[in-house]
Amino acid sequence: MEKELIDKIVAEVMRRTGGDGSAAAASTAAAITGGGRGLTEFVGTGIGDTIGLVIANVDQAIHEKMGLDPKYRSIGIFGGRTGAGPQIMAADEAVKATNTDIVAIELPRDTKGGAGHGSLIIFGAEEVSDARRAVEVALRELERTFGDVYANDAGHLEFQYTARASIAANKAFKAPMGKAFGLTVGAPAVIGVVMADTAVKAATVEVLGVASPGKGTSLTNEVILFMSGDSGAVRQALIAARTVGLKLLSTLGAAPTSVTGRPYI
Repeated sequence: MEKELIDKIVAEVMRRTGGDGSAAAASTAAAITGGGRGLTEFVGTGIGDTIGLVIANVDQAIHEKMGLDPKYRSIGIFGGRTGAGPQIMAADEAVKATNTDIVAIELPRDTKGGAGHGSLIIFGAEEVSDARRAVEVALRELERTFGDVYANDAGHLEFQYTARASIAANKAFKAPMGKAFGLTVGAPAVIGVVMADTAVKAATVEVLGVASPGKGTSLTNEVILFMSGDSGAVRQALIAARTVGLKLLSTLGAAPTSVTGRPYI
């Protein structure tokens, strides 16, 4: 995309959103790019320094090196610098609502996230309209999935829930397709250990995995629990973990607050 076009997109997004970079700018950006025909298309931005883009027709050399299925000529690119859990769960809802697949999920360490990760999520689609729609849905879902992310200067807590896990949760966390799935993240890692233990003791759930700094979190200072089971049990486990996590993180600084002020679990 030429520099002049990028400048127009950024200027219009900032004008429409008052400089806050919200996902509501997606339709404006799409209009500026002419619908993304043959172009890299800016779709929008969201919480967590998240950005969504679409490549309508991936270059053949890049397509091959990325190992993409030949049928996916279009891709949606979605990711941010903080809160990988919210982005993944938002992407999980996006694939349920669109004719797309999750090509890749990567969790890079990112210093902006303090103790945690950034994210890179790629949707594969046969039609560019499907790729665009997946990114739009994922950006919109961030307003919900960031509701149970809490932070203060000392660390952060994340809690995610879905009654029916789909492709993104399966690829990232090996969540059983179609079953209730829950995720707890505690940073510093010591708090994450206590949260995981509390969650499993609070309800009958299946522990799918535990990631720690040296085993699965890219050496980030957090512990992550993945669990599945009955919908009510998973929610009960998450609520118990959230209660103890908020108390513990409060001992290290100010009372942690929800990123959006609207918890959803």
